[in-house]
Amino acid sequence: MSAPLAEASRNGWRISEPPPPYGVALPQTPTICRVVANNPGPMTGNGTNSWLVDHGRGCVVIDPGSTDPAHLDALVAAAGDRPITHIILTHTHADHLAGARPLGARLGIPVCGFHASAEPEFTPDIGLRDGDEIAELRVLYTPGHASDHICLETADGIIFTGDHVMGWSTTMVPPAPHGSVQQFLDSMDYLAQRNSHLLLPAHGPAIPHVKACIEGLVAHRRARENSIIALMPVEPRTLDEIVDSMYHNLRPGLRRAARLNLHAHLEKLEQDGRVRHQAGRWMKIIP
Repeated sequence: MSAPLAEASRNGWRISEPPPPYGVALPQTPTICRVVANNPGPMTGNGTNSWLVDHGRGCVVIDPGSTDPAHLDALVAAAGDRPITHIILTHTHADHLAGARPLGARLGIPVCGFHASAEPEFTPDIGLRDGDEIAELRVLYTPGHASDHICLETADGIIFTGDHVMGWSTTMVPPAPHGSVQQFLDSMDYLAQRNSHLLLPAHGPAIPHVKACIEGLVAHRRARENSIIALMPVEPRTLDEIVDSMYHNLRPGLRRAARLNLHAHLEKLEQDGRVRHQAGRWMKIIP
């Protein structure tokens, strides 16, 4: 079965697709396919993309994503007669990590991830660092969305971007110690320098317009920073008061993400000397 047709939007970087079928292998290239987990939602889009990538000794699974037995069965079926040699996590958020240990135990294979896990209950069987190579994939350390986030690059210029770059939505960046807006921007620059021709995210469709997407996401982040400064009160306000003043008609399920994202931006603006934080309240610094 082929992947559903993606559609780019007018702003040049967003790209969407209709809900894909769950539980089937969707070919991307002759050596790469995805199986989409049936876990759609406001933070996961149509669901988590679990990527299967061939290499000389079999294939790897990137981000098993779900403990749903049907999803794990679909991953094994998608591999066919190719042995699955490794499970690799782009980071340890639940919608990427959850199925890793069950699938690893079922197949008797290692679960690999960044060596300094952000999840206290998880330690990778093989700890990875920036520049490492595993199963013919190069590890790119890209913190920002998560402190243990990595991307994985093929020799021919395809990058599995996890949640760091997605075409259907901007990435939620939490505050320290879990995330960092400055690290996110630095990681975007790191990816921009790789000269890749295709990005394969953990949510949403493939991204062929690499340069436009990365530049658009960075521009969005910069514009968001400027709008926060423009709307910041001169008088000290709590984080929740600022959220209420900046976000109108926010769906209840998105308030936590908006609050975390705002907090992360305020941390960067404080480092830049543009806002001040004192006694649990934030205020704009007037030049």
